[in-house]
Amino acid sequence: MAKQINWGIIGYGGAFNMGKLHGESVNSCQGMKVVAVCDIDPARTEAAKRELPDITTYNDVGEMLANKDIDNIINILPHNLHYPISMECLKAGKGVVLEKPMCITTQEATDMIELAKKKGLLLTVFHNRRHDGDYMAVKEFLDKGIIGEVFRVEAFMGGWNRPGKWWRSDKAISGGNFYDWGAHQVDWVLNFLAGRKIRSVTGFFQKRVWMDVTNEDETQAIVRFDDDVVADITISQIAKVGKPRWRILGTKGAIEDRWSGSFKAYTDLKGYPAEMEVRYKQSTWNEWYPNLAAHLLKGKPLEVKPEEARRVIMVIEYAERSAKEGKSLETPFD
Repeated sequence: MAKQINWGIIGYGGAFNMGKLHGESVNSCQGMKVVAVCDIDPARTEAAKRELPDITTYNDVGEMLANKDIDNIINILPHNLHYPISMECLKAGKGVVLEKPMCITTQEATDMIELAKKKGLLLTVFHNRRHDGDYMAVKEFLDKGIIGEVFRVEAFMGGWNRPGKWWRSDKAISGGNFYDWGAHQVDWVLNFLAGRKIRSVTGFFQKRVWMDVTNEDETQAIVRFDDDVVADITISQIAKVGKPRWRILGTKGAIEDRWSGSFKAYTDLKGYPAEMEVRYKQSTWNEWYPNLAAHLLKGKPLEVKPEEARRVIMVIEYAERSAKEGKSLETPFD
């Protein structure tokens, strides 16, 4: 086993206790330890001292990055700070784990990927929702080929919800409505269609109801893959009536999921129509950091490659650009 890998955390804000979650997850892995936390709010660094043992705290990023004992950084800052602060970390010789979404633009993702490669540093994104039991159950079912070749994936999340007035509803900080749960939805869809090349993205964005915040009310990306396979991904806060969370069509059947603890699958058995209900798997969120530890300490494959996370950002960014331009856009990365 290699030497202990020392971690720093930037951003220990109180929302969802994400700093504590990441810190305890790192410390649970043999060979890895959180040694430092940085936050501009002294109250949050005091909380970090109480919650994580034997750490040094900082209220200035530059001072933290000067600590030569830190190998990697976890960036849990608001979305618009993912890119600039992570670039500082990489320039200082620190590997980076980014909370999702990776960043705001495709170019930002490319800049980080190229710098990390140049310096031989870790760069990955905390897409831990790949360990959601519902997603894992659907993906396993699709991978078995029971509904044949998938040619359409429809993903929906939303309802009629007034956004809260905080940074996640501020487009200048969050990037927009698509960058929160939408980042998970896009990542799931791209994994369902792993191996498919993206040909174009068409976006439809709505701003009609919630004028007291700057995020869009509804965002939709129509993604066209090779062989005319299509995905429709929608995040809405103005949907008075919903639709299935997943509606997936294949050449031999279909899946419908309404987030009820199981999904329905439709196929045929020797010419007879067959319908089944498939229960979700147990979520395995706590496996994300052990997988990363196995990569860093034992050379196992990296679970979330930065190029995969860049595809997520590309779909979201190009959907917005398409909506503004009123036409489908070809994408730079397939």
